[in-house]
Parts: sequence; C-alpha cells; structure tokens
Amino acid sequence: MKRHIPLGYMNISDNAKKYVMSALDDNRLSYGKYTQAFEKRFAERHGRHTSVFTASGTCALQIALAALIEKHGYKAGDEVLVPAITFVATSNIVLQLNLKPVFVDVDPLTYNINPSEIEKHITPRTKAIIPVHMFGLPCDMDPIMEIARKHNLQVIEDSCETMFVKYKGRSVGTFGDYACFSTYVAHLLITGVGGIVTMKDESDERMLRSIMQHGRDTIYLNIDDDDQYEEEFIQSLVQRRFSFVRMGYSYRITELEGALGLAALEETDSMMASRKKIAEAYTSYLSEFQDVIQLPHTPNGCEHAFMMYPLLLKKGNRDEYALYLEKNGVETRYMMPLLNQPYYIKLFGNLEDQYPVAGTINRNGLYIPCHQGMDEDDVKHVYELTKTYFKGV
Repeated sequence: MKRHIPLGYMNISDNAKKYVMSALDDNRLSYGKYTQAFEKRFAERHGRHTSVFTASGTCALQIALAALIEKHGYKAGDEVLVPAITFVATSNIVLQLNLKPVFVDVDPLTYNINPSEIEKHITPRTKAIIPVHMFGLPCDMDPIMEIARKHNLQVIEDSCETMFVKYKGRSVGTFGDYACFSTYVAHLLITGVGGIVTMKDESDERMLRSIMQHGRDTIYLNIDDDDQYEEEFIQSLVQRRFSFVRMGYSYRITELEGALGLAALEETDSMMASRKKIAEAYTSYLSEFQDVIQLPHTPNGCEHAFMMYPLLLKKGNRDEYALYLEKNGVETRYMMPLLNQPYYIKLFGNLEDQYPVAGTINRNGLYIPCHQGMDEDDVKHVYELTKTYFKGV
C-alpha cells in the first residue's frame, strides 16, 4: 500500500469519548459544564482568566473585531492592518464588518507580519492591527505593540495556527486586546469545529457572548439563567430575555465540542513534544537541501508549535515539487497566499508587485505535514522524495 501522510492528525481519546457520552447522558447540548471548564483551562494555559468558545476561528475573529468597533466607535471604511500572507479569513472579517483591510508585507524568514513595514501603511483612518502567528510561530510582538501604543491602535492576535507557545517568556494571546484561536480539524487542538477568544479586559466577556448570540441582552446568555428565582431578577429576565441590544451572529458551539476540547487539553504536552520531534527530524534530514529550500526559522526568544512545516523553494518549481509529493502520498498546501486569490484580485487589483516578499512566498512556498501521527519513517519518506526531485533540477 502506498504511504499516505495527511496534513493533520486526530485521535479521539478514551477520555474524549467518556466526556462526550457524559454530555449526552446529561441531556445537555447547549453551553454547560464541559464548555465552561474548557474555556477556563484553555484561557489559563494562555495567560488569561477567561475565554469564549465559539463556532470557528473565523467567528472568533469576527466577534472580536465587532467588539472593538462597538467599544471604540470605528466607522465604515476605517482601516485594519493585516499581513499580506495569511488565511483569507483574517481579512475577510474586516471586509464583512465594513472596514478596509490594508496589507503589510511579511518577514522573509518567519513569514509573519514585518514590524518594519507597518508604519508606512498607517493613516488617520487606521484603527487596529491583526498580527497573525503563522504556522505555529509567534510574531515579533514587542515592536508591534510599541507601534500600536504610539498610534493608539487596538490589536487582535490571530493565533488560529499557534497555541501553547511563548514569545520572550509570554504566551501567545497575552499581548492584544483580544486573541483568537481555532480548534478546527488539522489544527493543534481539535474539536472538529470551534474557535476561542481570550481577552485582556475580563469585563468584555459578556459583550462577546452577546455578539455571538444574535446580540442578545446580557441578562440571558445561558439556559441556567432560567434557574434563578429571585423575584426582581425573574421580572427583569422575563422582560429582557428576548431583547436584542446590538448586531450579532449565531456563532454558538455545543457541549460536545467542549467535551472534546477538555479531553484534548489533557494531551497537549505530549502532542506538542511529538510535533517538535518531527520538526527536528525534518530539519535534520532536509538541511542537506538548504541551497535549494529555505527551512523554517525560529528567532531567539520564540517557541514554535509547528502546526505545519513551511518550506520556501529557492530553486526548482514549487508546483511540480508539490505535485510530486502528492503523487507519492504526502499532502501539501500552498503557504497561505492571500493577495493572488481570485476574489482579492477582483476587489483590489494585482497587488503582488507592492509586496515582494509575499509575492515570492505565493510563487515558491508550500507546507508539509508535521504532527503527532507521524514517525521518523514518514520524515525519511519526504526526504527521499525531495532527494529524488532535486536530482532533476
């Protein structure tokens, strides 16, 4: 049988099955004890006291930006800085909220937003920055936060691809006003679907929950609110329970995802250690090809979660190399191209010439699997394929 190495890996543990069955036995699918415990423990792992579990990483980003709009009075057409290399959701949510994404080129080694490129894009209408911790590697947050303070900008950390790692001793998710994570299949912590918002100001929690529940009055955000019997509260509850005080969305999640997330948290240390081991094996084997492939770079002071293992071809044809890997059982993806997406060309025209690093990545970048479901033989397989491919280049 031909070897198959998928991009992601999911294992439903015995505890995950037990927690899911417990939620079903409790006859509780809406927000309950498993989701509450998952939110609390995930937040604590990332240096915050609380978080909000929502339907996807995209939903997390959207409700976080909607909260900033409400808190700071952004107007339609105000600008939000986003990196020129990221998953399309980062800038889509800006457009969907009637704001304007302004793109910033990325660092040629880390592929994260380049702090030295930010200020030239700031105008009187710039309101926020969304740095994206790409592929498992934290952004260079010190200069980003310094720029944000200087220009009075809010910050949302898009950490959908990066969990459980630190930048200069601080966890990702502890820098911005909000940080957003994803628990989608093939990500680091998997619940099937899901996203998480952590926040600097804990008083924002109920507003975020309101936004993800159609903009509902915060007096009623949980069916357990029905179980309070003080007469004065019941009177207010009945009057306001079906009151909607802001624009909102239907982005709730179920107890089943909360149960899966809680179980997955119990295995994060071993999962992260396995990914690191596979990444180290890749680097050891593929270092032979450093004249033709740029391997991942981890700056001093940063940890890397290796949600995937990014490669940038210096020679050869990226598309041909990717196809060769795919034909031999190794799944690949291009390295999060944004500016050359058909819809973005339609909206903004051809911007790649203005973003030379992003343009190079769009033409020559891809990533390969790096997860706890792999072993050294899988890495050797990628090595042998790479060796064979570059013999002909």
